[in-house]
Amino acid sequence: MTDREQSPPAPVDEHDKVVAPKGGGLMRSGLVVSAMTMLSRVMGLARDVVIAALFGAGTGADAFFVAFKIPNFMRRLFAEGAFNQAFVPVLSEYATRGSRREVRELLDAVAGSLAAVLVLLTALAMFAAPWLVWVFAPGFGRDPAKLALTADMLRLTFPYLLLISLTAFAGSVLNTWNRFAVPAFTPVLLNLSLIGAAVLLTPLMDEPAMALAWGVLIAGVAQLAFQVPFLARLGLAPRPWPDFAHPGVKRILALMGPALFGVSVSQINLLLDTVLASLLAAGSVSWLYYSDRLVELPLGVFGIAIGTVILPALSRRHAEQSREHFAAMLDWAIRTVLLLGLPAALALAVLAEPLLIALFHYGAMTERDIAMAAMSLRAYAFGLVAFMLIKVLAPGFFARQNTKTPVKVGIIAMVANMVFNLILIWPLAHAGLALATALSAFMNAGLLGWLLRKEGVLVFQPGWGRYAVQLLGGCAVMGLGVAWLAPDWQAWLDWSIWRRAAWLAVLVATGAGLYFAWLAATGVRIRHFRMRG
Repeated sequence: MTDREQSPPAPVDEHDKVVAPKGGGLMRSGLVVSAMTMLSRVMGLARDVVIAALFGAGTGADAFFVAFKIPNFMRRLFAEGAFNQAFVPVLSEYATRGSRREVRELLDAVAGSLAAVLVLLTALAMFAAPWLVWVFAPGFGRDPAKLALTADMLRLTFPYLLLISLTAFAGSVLNTWNRFAVPAFTPVLLNLSLIGAAVLLTPLMDEPAMALAWGVLIAGVAQLAFQVPFLARLGLAPRPWPDFAHPGVKRILALMGPALFGVSVSQINLLLDTVLASLLAAGSVSWLYYSDRLVELPLGVFGIAIGTVILPALSRRHAEQSREHFAAMLDWAIRTVLLLGLPAALALAVLAEPLLIALFHYGAMTERDIAMAAMSLRAYAFGLVAFMLIKVLAPGFFARQNTKTPVKVGIIAMVANMVFNLILIWPLAHAGLALATALSAFMNAGLLGWLLRKEGVLVFQPGWGRYAVQLLGGCAVMGLGVAWLAPDWQAWLDWSIWRRAAWLAVLVATGAGLYFAWLAATGVRIRHFRMRG
């Protein structure tokens, strides 16, 4: 241990106290994150509608989507992926075992080091904007005006990476202290900023689409400013000062390496799927996109929400060396995602065409497009439970500051996905790519679960046999009821948007009612899912 860590805490001003994180109700926290995620997804859909109505698919829209994609890609790769997975376990350990002074020194050093790296990266990216655009969209090189417009937009949008990364830092701290609602609500501000910029700033711009770039920059400032007061209320607002020699910063950097590689692997996987889909019949990329959008909704609302709340809770239990509680939490997470994931996957499969028609069958979207997208949606739905399980099993490694094992498993799954792609693309075309993704996800989740069991970290609690019968029975009742009630999907094609929405609401309500009525009748109760973090 370093001298820094061994020194006693200095006297702390009353307004500078740090309140130690305490365990909270995981189910309640998960519901909060789910609700905020649902709101964010709905606002994101509204944002897409506004942008499509005002800018269509012209040069300005193309330029903006590329200019926003570049910092957004790096955000997923860096801020909300590798950094969060490395920072939360280290922070939880400091908060559980360390003094107030040590926690504050860690926050100051991490915030300062993160900001220093990102300021340098942002400056370089703004200088090299035309070359970055060419790398991500080489086709723009054939149109100098389009390339120049995109580069100008990128100089406005790239600072978003700096701002959203600091926002992710603040959100990780708040999540560690069980303040989940604020970070979960924060993405809504991006959608509101883009909608506001599109409506209010577009008339003021010589190039209308530049309003969207300003909207991204405004959103970054708003998201960070929104979270800082909540940090200050906890006495956790950092005074950023770069210190790469700080032991905590060193450990975070060491953990980030494998985590960053792991996130890169998943992005490469998605890129390969897109490349292969582009070689198939026209429309294949779009069919996969629309079906993936529907699967992302329950994955984000249920799977990612549970994964978000369980990582800081598991990290605290690891720091406290509470193995039994750690194992019980993992078991709880698996039970919870199965409770919600199984019926969601079945509903997507049974109602594939009605869902796609109700949401996307407007304008140029044809009946054939609906049928093709439904094929890939059912394949993705098959893997939904596996996608969710990965989100709650991987934290079992991250919380113990083991980022290498999930990366190794991810590489195996990526290679398997490539093999499955080559086998299934010929008989099933674009649906084969979706099915390959689902099969590789099951391999990923299976390996993570097997390794956690092997290490004695995952211990299944009593009652799994009865629980499996309850879940499968509920899904059977729900599936049969919805399939019997739903009109033939081709009839939906001629309905108005309001009739589609009304029927969809009836089917969803009926399915949920049948499922939860069966669970209640067979003895499942809300209290069975209460778990302290």
